[in-house]
Amino acid sequence: MARFDRYFLFQLMVLFGFFSLVLVSVYWINRAVILFDQLLADGQSAGVFLTLTLYTLPNVIRMVLPISAFVAAVYVTNRLTTESELVVAQATGMSPWRMARPVALFGLVVALLMAVLVHVLVPASRTHLAERTDEIEANVASRMLTEGQFLNPARGITFYIREITREGELLDVFLSDSRSETTRTDYLAARAYLVQDERGPKLVMVDGSAQTYDLTDRRLLVTTFDSFTYDVGTLMQSAGRNRRDVREYDTLTLFNPDEAALEATGKERSNFLYEGHLRIAQPFNPLIAALIGFSALMLGSFSRFGVWRQIGLAVVLIILLQATENVTADMARREAALWPLVYLPTALGSAMILVLLWAAKRPALFKRVARPEVPA
Repeated sequence: MARFDRYFLFQLMVLFGFFSLVLVSVYWINRAVILFDQLLADGQSAGVFLTLTLYTLPNVIRMVLPISAFVAAVYVTNRLTTESELVVAQATGMSPWRMARPVALFGLVVALLMAVLVHVLVPASRTHLAERTDEIEANVASRMLTEGQFLNPARGITFYIREITREGELLDVFLSDSRSETTRTDYLAARAYLVQDERGPKLVMVDGSAQTYDLTDRRLLVTTFDSFTYDVGTLMQSAGRNRRDVREYDTLTLFNPDEAALEATGKERSNFLYEGHLRIAQPFNPLIAALIGFSALMLGSFSRFGVWRQIGLAVVLIILLQATENVTADMARREAALWPLVYLPTALGSAMILVLLWAAKRPALFKRVARPEVPA
């Protein structure tokens, strides 16, 4: 590897690491704040919060890598152009194609990292995150033992405890069950106990009443009781997830889904094929983004005013590729035969790079034509 290649590649890797760290931190903290609010409302511990946020990290890195590669390529190319280092390299006879070699090598390194993420780490982290979240959602019993707060352990359920004694006795309990479309039942009890049997946890309420309101004819039925048992186990079943996410499956299963996978997700075969081909195409995104950023900045000749127009062009091209990906994604998800559209953004990005490098080798295309002087 030539000294120029090593120098350029080193600059790209350093700036890529810096921008990746910054962007991952921003994305991750934003996700962690949302997750923290949800877990705090459910009374979960800091250990659960840390575990779930770690499971979201691979997917955050996957989203950030193409952006970091693009920004690093634009930043380094702009700096080397401003400091006339690329101008000197061109003066020694290096063509834009030759100078793109370290950028392509940098893109391949990031693409390899991206491939490991999309094929291994992200599916595994999604699976573990879904399973852990499922356990938390199903563990209604522990979520209900929070005093002084109105909790929603499951959809349509509101629960409140004024105080929990050292003996585990629940004082002044309120439970509202509005899961039915026709009735709503509110339970009030002076005391309650959370007990466990072979069928799951039960809430035993003592000295209370059940107020059932019929939503159709608007009648209220009040029943007092000395002891009443409420099955908390039914809440565990309603809180768990019903479907798996297609993105949790390994790549081989995505290309050849069986009936069990189709039934578990409730999705069509086209969704599996789209996700499988997307995993093949995604590793090329950092490579395409980096080369577009470099190639766009190589257009035209050196200017004291910088390369802001070229940077704007690079940003517009990236936005165009992202818009193309969004459009083709919707089409490929609906029809299995349209899976080749997944690779259209990659092909379009490659064509952009070829055109940009071709134009960069011909700076005369961007020179202004001198206007003839008008005699006075």
